Amino acid sequence: MGSGIGGTALACAVLMTVLATGCTAAGAADSRTGEPSASAPQSKPPGGTDTDAKAETDAAYRKWGLEPMAAPPAPPAPPAAKPPAQGAADGRVPVISEIPTKEKIVFLTFDDGAEKDPEFVTMMRDLKVPFTMFLTESVIREDYDHFKKLQQLGNGVHNHTLTHPNLRTLGASAQKHEICGQQEKLKNRYGTAPRLFRPPYGNWNETTRAAAESCGIEAIVLWRESMQITNMQYQRGDKKLHPGDIILAHFRGPSDLKGATMTEMTANLLRHIQEQGFTVARLEDYL
Repeated sequence: MGSGIGGTALACAVLMTVLATGCTAAGAADSRTGEPSASAPQSKPPGGTDTDAKAETDAAYRKWGLEPMAAPPAPPAPPAAKPPAQGAADGRVPVISEIPTKEKIVFLTFDDGAEKDPEFVTMMRDLKVPFTMFLTESVIREDYDHFKKLQQLGNGVHNHTLTHPNLRTLGASAQKHEICGQQEKLKNRYGTAPRLFRPPYGNWNETTRAAAESCGIEAIVLWRESMQITNMQYQRGDKKLHPGDIILAHFRGPSDLKGATMTEMTANLLRHIQEQGFTVARLEDYL
């Protein structure tokens, strides 16, 4: 159930399309989702000090064999006006692979939902690293609560279709069914209709943009890098992260990861990010 790298050529043609930045106050709820901002600075423990909070964070990272992740900068404010979609005057839903910024931040996204590892919930609760979920109904419906726990940590829930088809093979009505149907499912289960959409395999066309817009989607989100098991796959020839890159990973377990767990894959991903001098910010704070 992977998004894959298909459609990269089309993605690159529009990767410079961007939405305006938005922001939430540190520690405040996102007014569009009702979720806390996972990238907001963490508060001190009751009666504690900054030193206590740092020691707690350091211990959490050591538990997972990691060095502490640097805190992301505050998201930009005030929000700017939304630019027109790439290519155009048509004003359709933008397609993005990165966020325009000079800060050394990247954005984590996890697709599908096939693996429901409780240790991943524990890991992300401990580390407080923000990420965005693009969920597919056909693989999450056996355990909606797993993703609710991740949402409650401040992570956004967004649309990855009902059944994970290659949308370029479908007509307008079928694409609309896949996208709008999942909007309704996710709204009913998680409280708000998603603003963001990721097409399976990264495959989309102008029919997809029209369908997404009609379903209330504000942006189609692709990616610049994808995490495998121990290594990252890059789209650029320099094989490096760049400020504002969106990274694709998946909810996958040992059967897909050659015996590795999702927490091991995620730890490897975070190491790659740190080794290149980056930290992780919350995508919803910038879209």
